[in-house]
Amino acid sequence: MTLGELARTVVIAGGDLYYGGHLQPEGITAFLIDELHRYGRRDRPLKVCLAWTVHRRMSAEQIAEQNEFLGLFGEIHFLAPDGKRLDGPVEGAQQEDFPAEERAAALTGLREYMTGNTSARIVVGGKRAGFEGKMPGIVEEVLLSLERRQPVYLSGGFGGVTLDIIRTLRPEFTEWLPQEAGAPEADPRLTEGLGRLNQVAVEKGWDGFTNSLSDDENRLLAASYRPSEISALVGRGLGKLLPE
Repeated sequence: MTLGELARTVVIAGGDLYYGGHLQPEGITAFLIDELHRYGRRDRPLKVCLAWTVHRRMSAEQIAEQNEFLGLFGEIHFLAPDGKRLDGPVEGAQQEDFPAEERAAALTGLREYMTGNTSARIVVGGKRAGFEGKMPGIVEEVLLSLERRQPVYLSGGFGGVTLDIIRTLRPEFTEWLPQEAGAPEADPRLTEGLGRLNQVAVEKGWDGFTNSLSDDENRLLAASYRPSEISALVGRGLGKLLPE
């Protein structure tokens, strides 16, 4: 429900949605397309960005089917291993598997591409364990946003790594939530990633909360789990941030 509300907020306001993931029928891409069919514009506002190690696993038939499914509501951005956009999918046999290091590097390239082509980042939930790469994907995404002094909207009411990020950058915003008793020890890559996040925020003098919301509004966003409230706060911030 929250993803649907946020998608409508951005698209109805005339913005584009960049999503980095995959094109599986049960995934978020299919859900977003369904939302756009109901409420969206027909000028391809959804940009589905596929890392090298994702689209190289797909056959030409699968890619053609997904392009048809996206239709007038979205387009696929195929990325090279370093995150640069390709003219289209690579011809030839699909590749079944990649080394872990190559997968991690391709995901970093994906996140760099998306950060360079967007004006703000909306963050909800996120894996705290079982992730690929040197740190959780959302931590790396927020890190890239801070390095570019990009506004960030952190919705922490659903927990996950987003709540860890808020605790790191603005611990006073999470005083409402008690520590979880008996929680497993955090993955060292998560701990290191959060440490790097705090370091960059200090070095840049920017923690992403300069997003046209007041401290009280950011506190509310950090705690809310109500879809309509989250989308209203994000919409208010984006509306003030990008009046054009």
